[in-house]
Amino acid sequence: MRLATPERGGESFPGETIMLKTILAAGMAALLGLPALAQPAQDTVGAIRARGSLVCGVTPNSAGFGTPDSRGEWHGIDVDACRAIAVAVLGDARKFRFVPASTAQRFTMLQSGEIDVLARVTTWSMSREGALGLAFASINVFDGQGFLVKTDSGVTSARQLDGATICLLPGTTNELNVADYFRTHNMRFTPVVMDNIEELRAAFLAGRCDSYSTDASALATYRASQGANADRFRVLPDIISKEPLGVAVRKGDWRFFDMARWAHFAMVTAEELGIDSRNIDSFANNPNPDVQRFLGRTGDLGQSMGMSNDWAAQIVRQVGNFGEVWDRNLAPLGIQRGINALWTRGGLQYAPPLR
Repeated sequence: MRLATPERGGESFPGETIMLKTILAAGMAALLGLPALAQPAQDTVGAIRARGSLVCGVTPNSAGFGTPDSRGEWHGIDVDACRAIAVAVLGDARKFRFVPASTAQRFTMLQSGEIDVLARVTTWSMSREGALGLAFASINVFDGQGFLVKTDSGVTSARQLDGATICLLPGTTNELNVADYFRTHNMRFTPVVMDNIEELRAAFLAGRCDSYSTDASALATYRASQGANADRFRVLPDIISKEPLGVAVRKGDWRFFDMARWAHFAMVTAEELGIDSRNIDSFANNPNPDVQRFLGRTGDLGQSMGMSNDWAAQIVRQVGNFGEVWDRNLAPLGIQRGINALWTRGGLQYAPPLR
């Protein structure tokens, strides 16, 4: 397998030596039949700071998660996760470079060091942490896999898809989930697998497959993107898997892992405390000790992780709290918070204490 390499031109790349050692180690592990667990010592934070920007692998074509607009500006909940990490490491949400990562190449790009972090609608699973040497720092969307069908098909349940053709992306958890679901229910299906998501969606529209299956949130955003034709499609109510979608980094560099993890927790904590990008200044003299620690006025928590003490406050100022990020990216597409609500509202989003 040919590893993807970064396009640098004349730009220096401080992580080149580390990247080469990582590739060689991964190759040796593969030759020996060993999992890619052990990684050489890394200093991702040092490389990012020397470079002056965070390099983030994202999807270029998933509305609500990652896509550029007509001016080339990126938007999406995964994009905002990267911006929050840029604030934690560099103090500036604008210091980033987004690299489109295909489904097939995304893990190789992270393992090789071509990107610092992967935030690309990617499911946290045991095999990805165990066999690929990745570490998932956070979950920004608790999701599950579903099915999209054409409304005029008359299909209202996944149990009616026996003998159907299903459009699927390769190299994803979606393939295994569909195979498991159909086997469990003693049903048959024929996969239609394409690496290019636009070609896959075109195949579904052209009738080459009876259903398109992926994460339910992605199906909802795709349906919404059809505008006036959205009613021609139905997202079936069946959810056949758990798909915790989050941010992944390379194992072995736990300082960077901590920064990526707590960047997400900062946004969740801010929402818990009622702090957002518009009202944060009004909390300056709030007597709540949790608020004072969050703002960096007490505790020196940021310095203990190699960040500024006001790192969490800066994330909120520059990116927003978790509710703002959701409302900006996913709510306009009709995706409800549901289990992604705060734990205080019956959801799963829960941050450990900042203390």
